[in-house]
Amino acid sequence: MIVWGGTNGTALSDGASYRPSTNTWTLLPTSGAPSARYSHSAVWSGTEMIVYGGFNGTSYLADGARYHPALNTWTALPASGAPSARYLHTAVWSGTEMIIWGGYSGTAYLNTGARYSPAANTWTAVSTTSAPAVRSDHTAVWTGTQMIVFGGYNGTSVVNTGGRYNPSTNSWSAISTTNVPAARSNHTATWTGAEMVVWGGFGGTTNLSDGAHYNPAADTWTATVTAGAPVARSYQTAVWTGNEVLVWGGYNAAYLGLGGRYNTLTGLWTTTSATGSPPVRAAHSAIWTGTEMIVFGGYNGGYLNDTIVYSIGKNLYLYLKP
Repeated sequence: MIVWGGTNGTALSDGASYRPSTNTWTLLPTSGAPSARYSHSAVWSGTEMIVYGGFNGTSYLADGARYHPALNTWTALPASGAPSARYLHTAVWSGTEMIIWGGYSGTAYLNTGARYSPAANTWTAVSTTSAPAVRSDHTAVWTGTQMIVFGGYNGTSVVNTGGRYNPSTNSWSAISTTNVPAARSNHTATWTGAEMVVWGGFGGTTNLSDGAHYNPAADTWTATVTAGAPVARSYQTAVWTGNEVLVWGGYNAAYLGLGGRYNTLTGLWTTTSATGSPPVRAAHSAIWTGTEMIVFGGYNGGYLNDTIVYSIGKNLYLYLKP
């Protein structure tokens, strides 16, 4: 797991890689690294972590860099053709390109973006024709052929609209509004291999504990089961385990330290174990290793730099203090 940037009250420009098999951290080099920032995006290309955009506490940023773990080096992204400065945007990896979309520029909410090809070291603008309306704090998933964008905040209200972007044709398609879940921002969205599962988030006046499956092949929405679902929350994380959506942490009048596992086939929720549950938090990061969820950092009234490993098979936590 590679962690970089963020904030502890001040924007950061450092990071480290964590190897769960040996339970060890290795600092990333600072030479050639991007400048300090938070609310940026990062994707994994298969060989490199690519960082873009963000906010440094004073300025919104329109630059980034690629980190190559095998070489332990940073390479700056080209400025020519790069998207305009932004934060709270989304980024997905298509298999050949990083696709940046939406966000906030400091003066305006955006519905623009661009695709970055590491092989060609070039940017290509994302079409704005039929693109979803402006927003930040939305979600985006990659289906294998398309990026699906949903929800977010447009500067006035939360929304429950979205769109599908096909990079091979540089075109957008609308997504159905029939049975679409309620408007929300700071929610989660995961891709199961066949569906996008949206859950939780902030509904404009209250946090939510519902969601829906979106099937792009049929262009249909189906509500998630609410019985047994975790309590309402926003700023949580969610990962796809291969069988379940695993939701953890977040905020709802208080910081949360429990979550749930949602089986998309059976509609059953399973509460994550409270035994050994680590400190509550929101706005953390989480990844799926293939067998475990690893959580790092977050905020619970103070900034955190601890690590949590959650095993589904054992339904227990390994809490690793900093």
